[in-house]
Amino acid sequence: MINLLSYKSITGFMNRLVLKTSKVSALNPIETMVASLILGSVTYVYLFNLAKSSEILSTASIYDTSFVSTILYASPNDISFSPLKQDPPLPAVSISRIELKQIAIALSDPAHQHNMDAIQRFRNHVESTPVDFSDLEHQEKGLMTYKDHLCYNASTTCLTCQPFNRDNSAILSYVFDLSNDQRIKASHLWDQKVMSSSVDRLIPMATQHQYNERSISTVVWLIRIMKNIARDTAVRMNSASKMDVIVVTAGYIMMAFTFLSLYIRMHKLGSKYTLATTIFMSGFFSFMLSLATVYKLGAPVSPVLLSEATPFLVVTIGFERPYKLTKCIFEQESNNTDNSNVLQIISRSVEMMAPTLIRDGLLEIVVFILGAKSTLPGLREFCLMSAFLIAYDMMLMFTWYISVLSLKLELRKIKETTSTSTTTTTSILETAAATSQVASTSTTTINDSHHARNKKPAIIKTKLLMIIGFLTMHVFEFCSTLSFSTSRNNSHALPQVPVIGPTIEPVLSHILKQHRLSGSTNGLLLKVSPTIHFQLLAQTHFQRLPPVKSLLAEIYNTYAVYAQDPVISKWVVAILMVSILLNTYLFEIAKYNRQTAQRNQPIQELRSVPITSPRLRSAISASSPVLNSNLTSKRRPSQSTSTTPRHRNKKQQQQQQQPQLGMRTVEECLHILRDIDQGASHLADEEIVLLVQHAHIAPYALEKVLGDLERAVHIRKTVISRSSITQTLESSALPVAEYDYDKVLGACCENVIGYMPIPVGVAGPMMIDGESIHLPMATTEGCLVASVARGCKAVNVNGATTVLISDGMTRGPCVEFPNIIDAGLCKRWLDQEEGFEIVAEAFNSTSRFARVRKMQVAMAGKLLYIRFSTTTGDAMGMNMISKGCEKALSKIAEYFPTMQIVSLSGNYCTDKKPAAINWIEGRGKSVVAEAVIPSSVVQKVLKTTVEALVELNISKNLIGSAMAGSVGGFNAHAANILTAMYIAVGQDPAQNVESSNCITLMKSVNNGSALHISCSMPSIEVGTVGGGTILPPQQAMLDMLGVRGPHPTHPGKNAQKLARIICAAVMAGELSLCAALAAGHLVKAHMQHNRVSTAAAAAVPAVENDIHKKKALKTPASTPRSLQSRQSTVPVTGNCIL
Repeated sequence: MINLLSYKSITGFMNRLVLKTSKVSALNPIETMVASLILGSVTYVYLFNLAKSSEILSTASIYDTSFVSTILYASPNDISFSPLKQDPPLPAVSISRIELKQIAIALSDPAHQHNMDAIQRFRNHVESTPVDFSDLEHQEKGLMTYKDHLCYNASTTCLTCQPFNRDNSAILSYVFDLSNDQRIKASHLWDQKVMSSSVDRLIPMATQHQYNERSISTVVWLIRIMKNIARDTAVRMNSASKMDVIVVTAGYIMMAFTFLSLYIRMHKLGSKYTLATTIFMSGFFSFMLSLATVYKLGAPVSPVLLSEATPFLVVTIGFERPYKLTKCIFEQESNNTDNSNVLQIISRSVEMMAPTLIRDGLLEIVVFILGAKSTLPGLREFCLMSAFLIAYDMMLMFTWYISVLSLKLELRKIKETTSTSTTTTTSILETAAATSQVASTSTTTINDSHHARNKKPAIIKTKLLMIIGFLTMHVFEFCSTLSFSTSRNNSHALPQVPVIGPTIEPVLSHILKQHRLSGSTNGLLLKVSPTIHFQLLAQTHFQRLPPVKSLLAEIYNTYAVYAQDPVISKWVVAILMVSILLNTYLFEIAKYNRQTAQRNQPIQELRSVPITSPRLRSAISASSPVLNSNLTSKRRPSQSTSTTPRHRNKKQQQQQQQPQLGMRTVEECLHILRDIDQGASHLADEEIVLLVQHAHIAPYALEKVLGDLERAVHIRKTVISRSSITQTLESSALPVAEYDYDKVLGACCENVIGYMPIPVGVAGPMMIDGESIHLPMATTEGCLVASVARGCKAVNVNGATTVLISDGMTRGPCVEFPNIIDAGLCKRWLDQEEGFEIVAEAFNSTSRFARVRKMQVAMAGKLLYIRFSTTTGDAMGMNMISKGCEKALSKIAEYFPTMQIVSLSGNYCTDKKPAAINWIEGRGKSVVAEAVIPSSVVQKVLKTTVEALVELNISKNLIGSAMAGSVGGFNAHAANILTAMYIAVGQDPAQNVESSNCITLMKSVNNGSALHISCSMPSIEVGTVGGGTILPPQQAMLDMLGVRGPHPTHPGKNAQKLARIICAAVMAGELSLCAALAAGHLVKAHMQHNRVSTAAAAAVPAVENDIHKKKALKTPASTPRSLQSRQSTVPVTGNCIL
């Protein structure tokens, strides 16, 4: 029962997924086709490059493929080995089984010391590097090495053979223990690992061959490949039996008949070659994708096995599924009496056929997965590839093939519409008669299809029996054709590895000698494997390219592979031609329909004639879809109106010229909204507003319901405007369009009704720590940017220097204990090193960047306040340390169970509130900036003197602030510059409260010839990750400063640099303002630069004047005259600094 329920749930989920996917593909056919073609092309390029390194398709090989393994045997008393014709089966207790593998390394200069060092490093790599053998069964240890686990132990130590140099080559010999099946598999896996290794300048011979053939053209390479394939095919046919050749030839003949049958059957359905070719391409894409997938999974299929088994796979699976789906869709189209569109036809057909198609596909996949459990060589990989092939084929059938079918049906409908738009009443009646005849024919077709469905279980059983029979034949080796091992290691076709020669005879003698010295009474069975060949590249050819050149070479190689590939270039040209022809055809159809719109009116009037025959009525409806065009047309959502006043009037005129459709009722709109096939995209903006006003859509959920963020913002703005007092927001100048709301949603703001443009100015450049930097400032206060720019000019004479004192964001939770004794014990434990380390470890485990630097604990009665000071990388870090505080408090509760958490933030941090603890202990980044300005620059640029500046700073910034009882406010206007830069670079403007803590000091130095100024800011809270820094405009400003995002190598360095820049900018602003106050220029500058002139006031848009006039008319008679004057006055932009 449980298995049945799980099967039903899986099939139900698959049906829903397939239906949704097919609808998306039918709605977006061009996009789906292009995406499928791109996927197929990329897979082709991957497989094409992979084919160049294949043994069958390459002219060079890492193996000695002309030899097979030699089996030797020696008894305990023999002095030499004797060859055996075949390997005796396991187990044989009286025989010790070993295997000899030799690696031949080709050398250009054997005596060169660099070559010997490279060979020694390669030898250490293959002997001592751990290799993962965790996929072996009954294996306790996953990582194994040759020296410690795999080699043959003659006595108690590993049997080793010294390297042998001969004829410009070095021979490395390795002896493996093959005492059981697990060791045999481990030896094979070690062999594969070595063949894929490239250590230092040592690379496999096949890879070296690829380096030598880079300059050969693709045509020449293909000619060589064809020669290799022909030669290899001839060798294998000569070594195979006649039955094997007959079986493979019959498979290819049946595969050709399968392709021919596909074209014939699709032609009967009404498609000459388009749909059959599409199905063939879908199968080919599935084949390539499955082949690439199994290779990536580490189970590559042998090319020989692939060439022999593919025909049987094509014949067994066939193209029955897409044919059934096509036939069902065409039947639905021919029986379409309710004038359904293409999407509805395809949806109904897929809903009908999906359960059967999915069931058949899953059964075939299950059978092949069971076949993949086999341990026979080649069968596991081929069955795995077949299972993936069926899965990819079903995926492409409901995406690629559905998109082609949708496009074909749309073109057919357009063609039918064009042909019927010029018909008369007589032609309509003739069409009705013809349609009735077609209806009778289609009835016969439906009966035939019903008869075919009755035969469907027999067809499914036959296909499953064919697949099971195919796998059974291979498992029991009834036919050796599909066994790769038999075709490669056939002793009658290929000679054995020679065991006579100077490179192998000493090794055999050494092995036999060590075996006799061990005192073993077992015979020795030795398997000599073919030699593995490596190439040692010359020193001059192995120089690494610089990083920039290597990157450019990689980009050029990628371009050469993808852009210059002949198949991809042909695909691009073909897609371009099809797109041009299709667009030209559609444009002509649209133009023709507009020209014949008036001629269709008399035909529409003929529909008012009553027709009593149901068959005739359905025939006319099916044959004349144009007649129902006005009745079935759907309303399109209106576009968002422009947000600027100069475009608003033009947009309103365009809307007045457009024909207005009647508003639907709330019930109709609600039905469309809940319809899966329609949804909110089929409702106009006013209808969405109606649903919001009737509480069917929550205003905060508009983005989720509509799926169009900008449209949701526009509708919310309209709803808020109509429910407000003045009802002016909808037509106001608050912009909505052309903003990236994806970055805002769920991160920066909720219930969005637009965005607020703020002018951004640039001061500087300013020389800060030897780097010239422009300072972005977002402000509406006049003279601010100009004032900072003047300060930058004065500072740039010697530049500004900054020092980062500390870096640590704080959070101070509040906890409570039953009595002061427990609270005191907890405080004492946290103040000790043991408690600090335990809590810090728990805190640090929550993030890669959060690290506790110190904890400050304060006690007030039974309450305990713990102030965590933590580094947070490049993030401002409040969320990061809040998460760490929760973990730390949980750890403290384990040691003090009576503790109760009052609040995660106990105002002991302190965040966004003035507090002396931030001024004294610091919070965030603590930075100090200084500069030395010559007196001549002070007089020329700042228009004052050093003595006047020093005196003003003492009287204003120090004594004046002390008299006011200020905390951290010993400055002129640090908050001005800091807040402007905070807004420009995406920081939290509310944190200017504590971040603006600053003390400005000025002193006359060098006997009055220079001014020394410094600004100390102990609590600058900034970050370059998260928050407002994710918005594109703010990211542009961070880019300009060179601090966008996290630092690639030193986490936190970008945020620290931003804090230094802000502190230096505050110093420039302090210098300029104090100079203006000292010289008495402040009021004059503001009156000249920070007031709106009469001409500017007159340039206010007419729409704004109309709004103010309406406000004046609505003002009650009892309102005082002064208040009326203030209401009708245009506000002045900007205000004074002080």
